[in-house]
Amino acid sequence: MDNQQQKSLLPVKGTHWKKWYVPLEEENATVRECLATQAPVAAGSADIPLIVRLIENPKFDIPGINLFNGAVSLEDHDVIHLLLGRGMLPKDEAFVIGFTMGSSNRMTTAEKKMYTFAAKYLYPGPYKFSDEDIIVFKKAAHLGYVSDCQPLDKINYSELMDLTLKEARERVGLEPELLAAYYQIESQRYPQFEECLRITPQGRELLASQLNADKLAG
Repeated sequence: MDNQQQKSLLPVKGTHWKKWYVPLEEENATVRECLATQAPVAAGSADIPLIVRLIENPKFDIPGINLFNGAVSLEDHDVIHLLLGRGMLPKDEAFVIGFTMGSSNRMTTAEKKMYTFAAKYLYPGPYKFSDEDIIVFKKAAHLGYVSDCQPLDKINYSELMDLTLKEARERVGLEPELLAAYYQIESQRYPQFEECLRITPQGRELLASQLNADKLAG
């Protein structure tokens, strides 16, 4: 696949956040180019509920108290979405958060239980995890743990901005083959969810055919 074909995988600017994602197969666009497509729909930190920021953003860490390993800033979190090839829907978020925490290699069983409790019962509205989201989170945490990548909460993401996604993944040690193998499983397990279908080429083809069928029926 040449550079022009690859960049056709990028969403157009202004894409609604529910439809925004850059697939894992995209390799040639730079991190900066990808973030530029996200900017019009990305949530600012002020838009995120305080309970979520307290748990997930290291800016709010209390000295000497570390509830959850793997916390990152909102800006770094957005780059991790790109590196992992995930969008912004619930299971995308569950995967990105789980993989990031797991990659720290310091996440305990108690930590995992506390986080899933908070995400299921304390998070408000669209931030709340369903039972399926929690399963994805746990699978992602394990995947991040077994991955040979660097701890994703320790990366200087400003140094990756002008690297292609392929170069950035190589820099942090992410294994696209490992991610792709898991995505096949998730896609087959949850075919009723758009974010689980679109993470594989076959799933995207199915979504496109469904969209065309709906247009013809309409």
